[in-house]
Amino acid sequence: MTTVPRPAAELSADEARRIALRAQGFLGAPDRRAGVRGVLRSLGQVQLDTISVLARSHELIPYARLGAVGRTTVEDAYWTGTHAFEYWSHAACVLPVEEWPLFAFRRRAYRGRPHWGHELSPGAYDKVIAQLRDEGPRTATELGGAKNKGEWWDWSDSKIAVERALMYGEVVVVERRGWKRVYDLAERAIPEALLHDDLDNAECVRRLVRQAGEALGVGTRADIADYHRLKGEQFDAAVEASGLVPVTVAGWGKPAWADPAALATEPRGRHRTTLLSPFDSLIWERARTERIFGFTHRLEAYVPKQKRVHGYFAMPVLAGGRLVGRVDPAREGRTLVARQITLDGPKAVPAVARALREAAEWVGCDTVTVLPDRVNLPALAPELVRELG
Repeated sequence: MTTVPRPAAELSADEARRIALRAQGFLGAPDRRAGVRGVLRSLGQVQLDTISVLARSHELIPYARLGAVGRTTVEDAYWTGTHAFEYWSHAACVLPVEEWPLFAFRRRAYRGRPHWGHELSPGAYDKVIAQLRDEGPRTATELGGAKNKGEWWDWSDSKIAVERALMYGEVVVVERRGWKRVYDLAERAIPEALLHDDLDNAECVRRLVRQAGEALGVGTRADIADYHRLKGEQFDAAVEASGLVPVTVAGWGKPAWADPAALATEPRGRHRTTLLSPFDSLIWERARTERIFGFTHRLEAYVPKQKRVHGYFAMPVLAGGRLVGRVDPAREGRTLVARQITLDGPKAVPAVARALREAAEWVGCDTVTVLPDRVNLPALAPELVRELG
């Protein structure tokens, strides 16, 4: 554990919450000119996930900050030109292309050890590289098949080879096509000025610690390290040189660090009212979400149906800088169905209704249906229906 210097500031829990909201793009006017790419650069990463209810998570994240930006616009912002690439960060993430050099430490680590128990057949790696060089961007299926005839983890030789090349940095994921990864050679997909592994491991980690601190605004050791899945000891070695400053936050009970720019001005402006993806970086870390918002949230998609409390893909509702409830949505034709709604009280009703209306319009639904018997406070169901119009 790192030795914490004297705090540069003492923050109330409310100040820390507003700093975090501003850093994550939920407080103050959004930078619409920078658009989706601006959101990506500010956050440093956008997590990908296979689940699609209203939309996939990498679409929901810019929507939550910018409003009803077109879904095609979101995909184009990520994948046209050389603005982004996919790699392993907090999980599988879309990353701004400027961060390619910062992951040299991870590419070197991957080259130094075997992965996931998949054996690489002789010649398969060179064959995949040659095929991409000759044929251009390809999915694993187009490279010879994504898997054998067994279980989902029974990858084909070409899939094993191209994923190994992805980890090593010789290949880049440049697009998701029908949720399939599209691979290309890094030499074609990454601008020449960025295509290097020149930074040593310490510098890579130092810059990622700084970036995570800026994206979070304020965070504990675990918060900041987890943002790019760094180890605690990596954070300890880098934080002093990162430029982040130590602070104390009332009620946190743990040392914290902040972006000095976040401390320079008071967070002010309009709050977003929106549904949040469970994979949104504002809330993806449960302990941090509980500490900042007093809100316990768990993704229940992988919980047996009979044990779910809030629903398959319950999306927290953010309003006024607070998490005021959650909605488990589904789409049935042009109707958004709120399969389950959890309200924190009467004051949450207008915010939940607004978030539902806006989300429905964004995904092309004409109506919103609430199931009154699936509202945790049944007496508020009629008011919610009225608010929805």
